[in-house]
Amino acid sequence: MQELIEKLHGIGLVPVIVLERAEDACPLAEALLKGGLPCAEITFRTEAAEEAISIMTKTHPELLVGAGTVLDCIQADKAMSAGASFIVTPGYSERITAHCLASGYPVIPGCATPADLMSATEQGLDCVKFFPAEAAGGLNYLRAIAAPFRNMSFLPTGGIHPGLLKSYLSWNRITACGGSWMTDPGLIRAGRFDEITRLCAEARVLVKEARNP
Repeated sequence: MQELIEKLHGIGLVPVIVLERAEDACPLAEALLKGGLPCAEITFRTEAAEEAISIMTKTHPELLVGAGTVLDCIQADKAMSAGASFIVTPGYSERITAHCLASGYPVIPGCATPADLMSATEQGLDCVKFFPAEAAGGLNYLRAIAAPFRNMSFLPTGGIHPGLLKSYLSWNRITACGGSWMTDPGLIRAGRFDEITRLCAEARVLVKEARNP
């Protein structure tokens, strides 16, 4: 898990992706890498997710591929079998978390309350997803609920856009942020992978500015 956290921290921004067609997985992977964001969280919101993860991990092993919006242990198993490097859940599930940990798989569960963070701590986790970040109260709220949990780091996701990225990443307890504006489904559907590369490159500059002020 620590190795994963270090990799995510080095990247700083995790593209959260809703992929409707598995055939878009390869050109999308190339667009992300060209844009300087060697990471993808493929959400299990579509039927194409499992195949897309498999394609990306096989054709672009240098890309760190995770599975997001995992809602049950069956989906977690599918993601693991497809080659996902980590599992992300939208909310806290002790069952899914325990299942992933027992399988030796890194899991980043969604947390939005002190109770969630208590559960995560009890299961030995030291990095969780803060979701839905902006709707739940943003960075000020996160700082408040995180205060008692000094060893916990966070992956805020939900409502984060370029104007907020630097403020989140300026806090040293943020491992990385999750964002979807670089990989809008409309851009993928239209095959505008050059635009995705451009948006990723712009976002990467913001990450560097936040981490190296």
